[in-house]
Amino acid sequence: MTTATAGDSARRAWVAEALRRIEADARRSADTHLIPLALPEAPGVTLYLKDESTHPSGSLKHRLARSLFLYGLCNGLIGPGTTIVEASSGSTAISEAHFAKLLGLPFVAVVPQGTAARKLQEIAFHGGQCVEVPAARVYAEAEAIATQRGGHYMDQFTHAERATDWRGNNNIAESLFNQLALEPHPLPRWIVVGAGTGGTSATIGRYIRYRRDALATTRLAVVDPERSVFFDAFVQGRRDVVSAERGRIEGIGRPRVEPSFLPPVIDRMLRVPDALSFAAALDLSQRLGRRVGPSTGTNFAGALHLARELAARGEAGSIVTLLCDAGERYDDTLFAPGWLAAQGLDGAAGIRDSHGA
Repeated sequence: MTTATAGDSARRAWVAEALRRIEADARRSADTHLIPLALPEAPGVTLYLKDESTHPSGSLKHRLARSLFLYGLCNGLIGPGTTIVEASSGSTAISEAHFAKLLGLPFVAVVPQGTAARKLQEIAFHGGQCVEVPAARVYAEAEAIATQRGGHYMDQFTHAERATDWRGNNNIAESLFNQLALEPHPLPRWIVVGAGTGGTSATIGRYIRYRRDALATTRLAVVDPERSVFFDAFVQGRRDVVSAERGRIEGIGRPRVEPSFLPPVIDRMLRVPDALSFAAALDLSQRLGRRVGPSTGTNFAGALHLARELAARGEAGSIVTLLCDAGERYDDTLFAPGWLAAQGLDGAAGIRDSHGA
């Protein structure tokens, strides 16, 4: 017979308190807004923007970070004093730094060199340490630091699709369907999201099927930026596609097919040129009267593409996409005068569609 030791009891008590703090943080935060936007270029189609920038840590990644911490705590991987380590281009690291601070744990973010300065500042604001390395080394460096410090490598790219309960529990899919319930078209024709880890598209795609009533109406479209491999992997049915180029749309797109990217739950993919993503972010910022980030621009470009298709066929309906984070994080890039021209990104090409690939 094995009995629990005092150390076991103390650790369990700490984990229970950590879970309470995370739940309390969630209860203090209202659900994110669903903003309707009429599209003059697509009569009969209403676009809804799920505004994830209003989370306490400022982005869609707040949901993922909460899920990853709950996953680590309940799997016995995080305990008192555990150093939390993540490989992230910025937003996930900001959100994880928020939760690490909440639990009194040290946090190290391994980020690609050239990550937006505003994001590095926000990680530091929450008490996190940033380690900048070449983009190709972020995974290995994060794992090495976790091993050296006896910490826990969160590994968002592996765990994103399994850490979130896709059947409900107020995940992003359940939330947006509930918010649409009293709208003229409560079952959207399309939900449009980008893929970084692939966790959001996995959650939404699974939930559409789990809902059953949405299966006949709602489709999932994933938008992918230049230099990312997800589009090619989807079209070719391969998981070994890689790229040596670093993406320019922070937060989405990857140089390898991440474990959490699940093509079977995706109905369609759109490759959006980076110039179009930036142009769409500026366009949407004007329409809303507030700044949005480049990944939101990628989402908006894809949503407009699908809305125009519906309108061209004389069909009405709703489309939902995500406002991922606020544009203020990109004051030194997208919203800096002359930056787009200096990057050669002031000319927009067309979208490539997996239907015609």
